[in-house]
This record gives sequence, C-alpha cells and structure tokens, in this order.
Amino acid sequence: MFTGASQFALVGVIGGGGSVWAGAAAAALLGSRNALYGLRLSSLLGVRGPRRVLAAHFVIDETTAMAIARDDPSLSRFAFWATGVALFILWNLGTLVGAVAAHAFSNPKVLGLDAAPPAAFLALLAPRLRAREPLAIAIAAAVVAIAVLGFVPAGVPLLIVAVLVSIYGVLRTQR
Repeated sequence: MFTGASQFALVGVIGGGGSVWAGAAAAALLGSRNALYGLRLSSLLGVRGPRRVLAAHFVIDETTAMAIARDDPSLSRFAFWATGVALFILWNLGTLVGAVAAHAFSNPKVLGLDAAPPAAFLALLAPRLRAREPLAIAIAAAVVAIAVLGFVPAGVPLLIVAVLVSIYGVLRTQR
C-alpha cells in the first residue's frame, strides 16, 4: 500500500494492540478516498493499458493535488507523474532508512517518534477543518472514538467513527 495515512493507520492499530483485521479495515477505509481521486484523474491523465495500473498506484493525496492545480492538461500529467515517482522513491527510501534505524534505537518513544503518525494525520486533516461543519464533524468523531475506546479493541473506534460519518454523509445528501 502506498498511501501514508493508510499505512499510519495500519501500523497505529497494530502497534496499539489491535488486530491485523482492524488495522487493515482502518487502512482500507482511509485509502478508499483514493478511488474518488481516481475518478477525477482518469479523464485528466488519459492512461490506458499497463500504464493505467501504474497510474492507479500513484493516485494519492499529493499527486492529485499537484495534478488538479494545473490549468494545462500536459502540465497536470507531468505534475502527477513527477510527484508520484518522487514520492514513491522517497517514501520507500525513508521506510528503508526507518527500518534500519529502528535497530539503532531500542525504544523510539525516547525520541518522541511514537507521536509522528498522529501528528502526520493531524497535519493532513487540519487544512480541511476551516469551515464550521467539518470542524464539528471532527470534534464529534473524536468524542465518539474516545467514548468507545475503553470498550472495544484497538482500531475499532476508527471503524465506528467511519461508519457513523458515512451514515451522516448519506443522510445529509438525502436532505
């Protein structure tokens, strides 16, 4: 999986004592937004055949943002591919460095590295909380997650919140 939020969710759930299945479900829910990005990018990129599979692998927040920020379709395609290739290489290189460096530090909490995934997730979320409704939804989701935290296995609070927010979204569009 090449999408940071989903990877952080998977590792966070498993690291917090949750099951692999809860972690995978949380990761899949977070990653499902990429399917919507793919719908937007498919006409813009116009890729066919085997390149379409590669392009699908690169459909993430950053590549989508870079592609749709351009007015010229050729620049959009260049931005998508350049961002995708650069992030793929650097993300995997960073993962390798992290895996190797993990052996040098027996306890990453000493360096505060355990705070990195939640901080990264908040950094992705923060720009979307400028309006009143998204902020209210985020606060309500946090309250629900904290309320059920002591009663369900790790990872399940995120799944509960995802279901509730999805129900809210469906009901809101029906109004």
